[in-house]
Amino acid sequence: MSALEIWVTAGAIIVLIAISGFFSGSETAVTAASKARMLQLEKAGDRRAGIVGRLIQERERLIGALLLGNNLANILSSALATTVFVAIFGDAGVIYATLVMTAIVLIFAEILPKTLAITRPDDAARSVAPFASLVVAVFSPVVNAVQWIVRGVLRLFGWDASAGATVSPTDEIRGQVDLLHAEGSVVKVERDRLGGLLDLGELDVSDVMVHRTTMETINAADPVGKVIDDMLASAYTRVPIWEDQPENIVGIVHAKDLLRTLKAAGGDVSQLDIRAIATKPWFVPDTTSLTDQLAAFLKRKLHIALVVDEYGEVQGLLTLEDILEEIVGDIADEHDQTVEGVRRQPDGSVNVDGSVPIRDLNRVMDWHLPDAEATTVAGLVIHEARIIPEPGQAFTFHGFRFQVLRRNRNRITALRVTPLDQVKPALTPAPATTGTAQE
Repeated sequence: MSALEIWVTAGAIIVLIAISGFFSGSETAVTAASKARMLQLEKAGDRRAGIVGRLIQERERLIGALLLGNNLANILSSALATTVFVAIFGDAGVIYATLVMTAIVLIFAEILPKTLAITRPDDAARSVAPFASLVVAVFSPVVNAVQWIVRGVLRLFGWDASAGATVSPTDEIRGQVDLLHAEGSVVKVERDRLGGLLDLGELDVSDVMVHRTTMETINAADPVGKVIDDMLASAYTRVPIWEDQPENIVGIVHAKDLLRTLKAAGGDVSQLDIRAIATKPWFVPDTTSLTDQLAAFLKRKLHIALVVDEYGEVQGLLTLEDILEEIVGDIADEHDQTVEGVRRQPDGSVNVDGSVPIRDLNRVMDWHLPDAEATTVAGLVIHEARIIPEPGQAFTFHGFRFQVLRRNRNRITALRVTPLDQVKPALTPAPATTGTAQE
């Protein structure tokens, strides 16, 4: 081989390495590009973003075409390099060619272009999109044949390549939000709001309602003067009224309706009829999802509903504000009587009221206690312990230690919750336990 032929072959190898780098970088750029970002750019008139979007939709054909071109370039460049090295060094040239081409391909045809593409995948994908689209069109017949062979081989082993795994859009968005939060792009408050919005469809009204034991209600049989005093003392503008027994809700009194009626009566309290002022209560099943209930609130233009079980017994009440708080967090105004139910302790533990919802505790402390089987922290302890514990008893599950501080009859009213990594080890090691363990 003459010197001219060696230089021409070397030039061809350089061109092939550059082509291989283009294929490698294009594969990384297009597969890492954001589909949502490309869609927005396409709507804004970016033609190349539209091409990227179409390539992502045909991801299997795209990867097949780019891999085909990449392998052709790598194999051909390696073959030419082997010819050159054999001509110079004889039989030992095969070893030299293998070592040199492995280093060149790894650095300049794989790592370097992929690193450049992954740093700004959206911009890189838009830059290579027209050329990548042309490659897919040219290699499409070969790629289709290869795909047919691959799928046939997989079917021999009982694997259907056409049945891809289905990922829930909600789970995909939730995972993306958690990833952005871990990277610092999304702060905790924003993550919680987005997570609360995604959770609406997975929650029932029973998960966020105000339980009947903590509802503020008014006895319709009370004197009107006492009813007015109770309305003024309440932090709410809408209060249910009952007759005969607290669970027999017969209406909802709105503070503004009470004021209008009082003004129309010239301030004469004796002329007021609380039943006439009250509006008809709206009852909803406790299995209604929050998404459906939010739509019902907006459609009916109502702000409060009473939650009943399958037997028609009142279990609690739900307001439009309760649903909105699942998205944006607690909404407080100057009349709200906020009760702090979560109190951090210097030793890393947290004192929690038993009635605090698990979701609220998770949101405040950034924990991940399960809320599928119980709504409140006390309910979680009872569910896991399978008993109604006494004050002083402690249990360990889900990576936390729960100690009962106070109990009122059959209700746990206060607990101390401590992450296990904050629990000080005892002087005498106790046997390790798992699951629902009583200490």
